[in-house]
This record gives sequence, structure tokens and C-alpha cells, in this order.
Amino acid sequence: MNRQTKHTGGCLCGAVRFEATGEPAWVVNCHCRSCRRHTASAMSTFVGFTEKTFRYTEGKPKVFESSPQTWRSFCGDCGTPVTYHADWDTGGVHVYLGALDDPDAFSPMFHVNFAEHVSWFDTADKLKRYKSMDKGSA
Repeated sequence: MNRQTKHTGGCLCGAVRFEATGEPAWVVNCHCRSCRRHTASAMSTFVGFTEKTFRYTEGKPKVFESSPQTWRSFCGDCGTPVTYHADWDTGGVHVYLGALDDPDAFSPMFHVNFAEHVSWFDTADKLKRYKSMDKGSA
């Protein structure tokens, strides 16, 4: 990917649109309970950009503090999850893969919070699975 590549996305109804430029820092599958609740799915996949490379081009999402120092944004009209922000990643914006116009442009690099995964769900990949957000906890 070229560092100037523009990645666009938005919500289901189109009220919120965004773009990010360049390569993401990472792409990760998260299995934590909060992410599962926010998306109503077995896991969430995030693409990690910096706030400097990310901007809203149409509308603004609503923001919910889902736990201390953790904010999740979503479209106030259709409910589509858009981003995740947390104090542990100052300057980072985590875009939900499903909100991107071209999710095939990104492949996950690893799994986090796998200790919380849904017991009947697993992916058919050979990516590293970390028990928590601390990647030293494989």
C-alpha cells in the first residue's frame, strides 16, 4: 500500500462518512466482551490509524464511554459502529473493519483478548492469539 492511499468508509445509512490516509499501524481481531456487545457479533476487527490521518467527511457519530477512558462511536441514525478510542492508545483511532468501503484491503495480523472468545467460535487462520491486550500474554 502506498502511504498516500485513501481509505473511505461510513455507516449503513450514509449519514456518517470518513476517510483515513496511509497504512494502518495494525489490523486486529478483538474477542473481548465489550467489543462483542458493541457489534452484537462473535468478535470485532479493527484497523488502527492515527488521529492525524483520520477525518470525518460527512456527519459526526455519537460517542459513548463504554468503560473508563474508552469511547465507542456509532451513527446516531442507523446505529452502525464506526470507531473505538481509548486512553491506552493516545492519538489512535480504531476503525471497525466493517465500516470501511473496502474491507478486503486489510488482513488481520493477530487476535487479542482471546481468553474471552466465544467458546464455539474460532477462525480458520494461523494468526497469533493473545490472551489479552498485552501481546506478551500469548
